[in-house]
Amino acid sequence: MNEYGLKGAAIVLLDAYDSTTLTHKEKWRRMGAVSFSYAYPGDFPPVCSVVKWPGQPEASGDSKIPTIVAYQGGEAKFFGAEVREYLDDEDYEIARWFKLHLHPASMRSSHVTDGLEIPPLPTGVPLIKVYADFIRYIYRCTKEFFVNNIPNGLNIWNRLENWMPLIFCTPNGWDMSEQSFLLNAAVASGIVTLRQAEERLWFVTEGEASVHYSLAHTPTAEWLKPDTIFAVTDAGGSTVDSTLYRCRSTSPLALEEVCSSACVQAGGVFVDRAMQDILQIKLKHSNFGDPVMIAAMIRQFEQKTKRAFYGNQASYTIHFGFPRDNDRNHGIIKGKLSLTREEVEAAYTKVTSSITTSCKEFFGDRTVQHLLLVGGFGESPYLKSQMRRVFEHQGIQIVTVDEPAKKATADGAVIWYLTHLVEGRAARFTFGLIGGVRYDKQRHRAYESKTFINEAGEKRIRRFIVLIPKDTILTADWKVSRSSRAVYNSLPTAARLGKFEEVVYTWQGKGAPPYVLDPDDGKFPPGLIESFRIDANLSSLCNSVTSQSNKVSGKPYWMVDYEVDLLLRHMRLVARLRWVEKGIERIGPATIIPSTKL
Repeated sequence: MNEYGLKGAAIVLLDAYDSTTLTHKEKWRRMGAVSFSYAYPGDFPPVCSVVKWPGQPEASGDSKIPTIVAYQGGEAKFFGAEVREYLDDEDYEIARWFKLHLHPASMRSSHVTDGLEIPPLPTGVPLIKVYADFIRYIYRCTKEFFVNNIPNGLNIWNRLENWMPLIFCTPNGWDMSEQSFLLNAAVASGIVTLRQAEERLWFVTEGEASVHYSLAHTPTAEWLKPDTIFAVTDAGGSTVDSTLYRCRSTSPLALEEVCSSACVQAGGVFVDRAMQDILQIKLKHSNFGDPVMIAAMIRQFEQKTKRAFYGNQASYTIHFGFPRDNDRNHGIIKGKLSLTREEVEAAYTKVTSSITTSCKEFFGDRTVQHLLLVGGFGESPYLKSQMRRVFEHQGIQIVTVDEPAKKATADGAVIWYLTHLVEGRAARFTFGLIGGVRYDKQRHRAYESKTFINEAGEKRIRRFIVLIPKDTILTADWKVSRSSRAVYNSLPTAARLGKFEEVVYTWQGKGAPPYVLDPDDGKFPPGLIESFRIDANLSSLCNSVTSQSNKVSGKPYWMVDYEVDLLLRHMRLVARLRWVEKGIERIGPATIIPSTKL
């Protein structure tokens, strides 16, 4: 049973009297958890966990729930541990691994995922509904736990519920399209309105949440000095996120990203999938090779064998059945399947190789002194040994946290909100606009064949105009603006200006972005991606649009001048339009529409 869905979310309740922080985090074991923090004024908020979930034993005290949903007739009926009772029931369709449906293409190009079939969503259920249903579920359960376990909990929750910030943890490889999707899912869940979401929703990468968790649970005095460069690698269920930080100061502690972070689609789920393939081949001619028995073996492998595997024993067992279950020819004795060290190790090979290779390429020639390994899969003894084998002879010390690393992102999001140690973040891509620039015979002679004549009769070339170069360090008050002009060959109507939009692109290819684009074919070179669109209602300008005449034909054309702003809001890159209307500056809403259809 494999379930991947919501990676993380936090809800923070703050007022003049008290504060609470709640975080949801998907676990390595395809599980999720909710952490929250509550304190009275003057107290430092401790981080707590929800330890009671429907379908789990009352006395288990387990904070983990499966991120999985059972649907019947297109409607969500059961969540988390409750779903296990319906996995083999033909009346229900199961949504699992649903986070993988949201991964951008840039995260799917990994040899680890070759041949990986992502389970389809239930019939007629779009991805946003799955997310909305699961967000609504964890929110409801958390409220119930908070109300029942915090003194005066109901009154506190009701007083703060309508304006507490919500914080989502996302893989380093997710960007504005995925963030906007989660915003819409939160709105669809009913826990916030669209107007509230614009102000209350925050995003933090798993890498940044993990560094806050790591530094809170590791003694840093011995190794963290000003100008020290260190890495944080968060090895989770389906993604491994790596970020490089430079310590700007230790008192107070302040960090800055060195460059844009890295994210590779690799993790514990792919070890499970590889072991499933190994068992299907090994037991092909055994009575225990049917899908139900293989699934039972994988569950036991994931819960016990995988967590303990270090690679220092000659053989390992998967205890999946009963004493009457025997097939000695295939290594099954009394319900236990025996595997050699080489067989188990084979399930790890692609995953660990992908992780170490990704880290080496990410570090490049930088002097990295420490690597903090966190995340659920980061607790794997075998992965730790492989990371030490590869990096410690290069002078990079592997550091692990004292607390369970599976909590790194959930608890880290809480600590992140309370402390904000990271003061600068690196842009992952180059952002820009596509527009025409005046043709210069001296500078642009080589591009003569790509020129065009615009409405004003001017000779121009079509260019990708950079707004944010990749690896630009973005701080909380960062903003960049670009003057732009829309030109029309007929007077634009109010209806046309009322649905005005500007498209922002990202260059995700190798090397520098293309200097000149073909003006006619509408095709972009590989790596130039339409990232998002900015909306604005400029209908009030219809009576003040300026006009001029074409320098060659004398035909009139009309112009609208405006500014494109990119800025950080709640650690989220947003965009907006500004324009002057009757001498007064107007600012459009910071609305982002993902260009990727999710």
